[in-house]
Amino acid sequence: MPVLLVERAVVVIRIMFVSDQYPPMIGGVPQLTRGLASDLVKRGHQVWVIAPNYGVRDSQRVEQGVHVSRFTSIEWPTYREQRIPFLPFTPVYSLLKECDPDVIHIQSPVVLGNIALILAGHFAKPIVVTNHYLPINMSRSLTKHPVFSKPFSTITYSYLVHFYNRCDFVTSPTRIALDLLIERGLRSPSQVISNGIDLNRYVPGPRQPEVLRRLGLPEDRPLILHLNRLSREKRIDVLLHAVARMRMPAHVALVSTGPAEAELRALVQKLDIEEHISFLGYIHDSDLVPLRRSTHLFAIPSEADLQSMAMMEDMVCGLPIVAANSYALPEQVHHERNGFLFTPGDSEELATRLDQLLEDEELRTRMGQESLEIITDHDRTKVLEQWEDLYQRLARVTANT
Repeated sequence: MPVLLVERAVVVIRIMFVSDQYPPMIGGVPQLTRGLASDLVKRGHQVWVIAPNYGVRDSQRVEQGVHVSRFTSIEWPTYREQRIPFLPFTPVYSLLKECDPDVIHIQSPVVLGNIALILAGHFAKPIVVTNHYLPINMSRSLTKHPVFSKPFSTITYSYLVHFYNRCDFVTSPTRIALDLLIERGLRSPSQVISNGIDLNRYVPGPRQPEVLRRLGLPEDRPLILHLNRLSREKRIDVLLHAVARMRMPAHVALVSTGPAEAELRALVQKLDIEEHISFLGYIHDSDLVPLRRSTHLFAIPSEADLQSMAMMEDMVCGLPIVAANSYALPEQVHHERNGFLFTPGDSEELATRLDQLLEDEELRTRMGQESLEIITDHDRTKVLEQWEDLYQRLARVTANT
């Protein structure tokens, strides 16, 4: 009997994303928001983004097919690169009236997110919000403080849950991230939707020494990759202390920038491991896949990731992972299957696991293959279909009320 192929019906949706974090800011939320917006445009939808402007004036331009409206802002006093827009109620109101989106998708519950939530009621627009935040993302010092950590976490979650309960639908990229909200009183309808990964873009391949030479990395020793924003809650200091304890003469490539870079460089000098560490800063996408293919493993000691896009990209490239056993990282890193989990903050245990993988090529290969199997559940195409289904469902409900 011939197989009948049924094409999925595509309905054009008008989506407005609202985020206080958007490129050129570096980080997971800016990256995934821009990626989701541009991917939806490629699938035939109309997409607008409301975001802060790093300049002195408001601006509007089309970026990768996405209509991006940026509003004048200042830098957050305690968080470099985070912006505070100047409460643009009137222009956002005008934009909502002009664009008439079917759904508004808030990616950060801060200034612009609150403005969108307030104004959406005037236009009877459904609001979907994605949770990307933990209390430690707001302030690591308060989260770890012996006296103030508990009340700070309580206040932070109270604010997040209060905000999300005013929205029509709540999503989170991982189960644990959503459960943390439900345990603290989330009542709005909710669903886990992964950030997703392009399984065709990030693929395994042969080692490419030319990219190592181009980036000034050694070719004669094992290479450990770490790609994450250089901020305190990402605990890159734990990785540096682990390098100082390792038996294997490995080299660590730190990709990205961030507010903690100066103190991390100082720590490298203090530990006397300059020959084992490279600060590569921002690397163009064209170099990232070849770099991953030339890497032995990916290490992530973060205590503040609800879903690491960089880790998922490395898994698609067939790399084994060594990750902190923290929050949602174990949802993708299955201990002793596609890598190892270590006790958060324990640099000695991390060093042991790194040595164990680097000393055993067969183990790395097996675990890398397991990474490829695990990550297939996060296929970007399936994730985009989930978003389309959710947007259409919310738009239909609103239209019928």
